[in-house]
Amino acid sequence: MIKDAVKGILKAKGMTQSDLAKKLGISQETISRQIGGNPTLKTITDIANALDVDIRELFRPTKGGELLNGFVQYKDKVYVINNRKDLESLLEKLNTQTNYTKLD
Repeated sequence: MIKDAVKGILKAKGMTQSDLAKKLGISQETISRQIGGNPTLKTITDIANALDVDIRELFRPTKGGELLNGFVQYKDKVYVINNRKDLESLLEKLNTQTNYTKLD
């Protein structure tokens, strides 16, 4: 999950979430909400740039985590994939949306 990766990177760099928020020009509450939810690709890119890391560092599996991880951007929204269940849930959600769209 991005949240875990950001926390790990912040710790390694001796930074706090508040420090990151200041670098991004946003409040600590905003950054907390962004990394805890489904951040946009722009937000993820901004965070990676502010932390001076490759964007892929935000998607590394946590210790004991599954090898499957990443993100999917669909209709201006980014979905974080941490495991097979996340991927299956996203596919089900997108298939449901597509089926409703076809009926219209």
